[in-house]
Amino acid sequence: MKPEETEVWTPVPPVVSAPAGAVPSDATVLFDGRNLDAWQSINGGAPAPWVVQDGAMVVVPKTGDIMTKASFGDIQLHLEFREPTPVVGNSQGRGNSGVFFMGLYELQVLDCYDNPTYVNGQTGSVYKQTIPLVNACRPPGEWQTYDAVWIAPRFAPDGSLVSPARLTVFQNGVLIQHDIRIYGPTIYQGRPHYVPHAARLPLELQEHHNPVAFRNIWVRELSLPPRN
Repeated sequence: MKPEETEVWTPVPPVVSAPAGAVPSDATVLFDGRNLDAWQSINGGAPAPWVVQDGAMVVVPKTGDIMTKASFGDIQLHLEFREPTPVVGNSQGRGNSGVFFMGLYELQVLDCYDNPTYVNGQTGSVYKQTIPLVNACRPPGEWQTYDAVWIAPRFAPDGSLVSPARLTVFQNGVLIQHDIRIYGPTIYQGRPHYVPHAARLPLELQEHHNPVAFRNIWVRELSLPPRN
């Protein structure tokens, strides 16, 4: 074959500007340190009850979870979190929060720096489903990052599952989940199973009685080719 017979020239991928340390040009910024305008309470859509302090949003215990006003399907997510100091509690009672993709599927946030707990509930786990490859936690009080690729589940018109959700996660630049299968929405007791839902739903952050802080949250909506 001639070299040009294996050259593909179209379609040309769109250009995305990605300056060092900045948000990609095609991203949707969900929190930039100034306000909670992109968020609301899960309790009736009231204004988000958490507080903004020094460029971070901080969980206010006993106020409930918050969710985005916008809904998303497949996304790339960047989020930074900080576990509270001084350290209070142990196991699941220490710096507990979570990122719920589509408001249903939890990527655990927890202070697991020198804090043993059940491994399918530690930082970086898909709660009660998938154990992270490693524990990449920094000490409480230091900022940490999650960079994740979320692929939403697909359902047939009759509600049957066509393909399960999948997730890849880097914590602090370290791969902790690689293209894992999600077995259903997060539940505390029992085995997860899928229930059909909309193709786009809000992102949710959990209030679990601990003043965890978040900053620099953005998503890129993805248009991926079908899986074989």
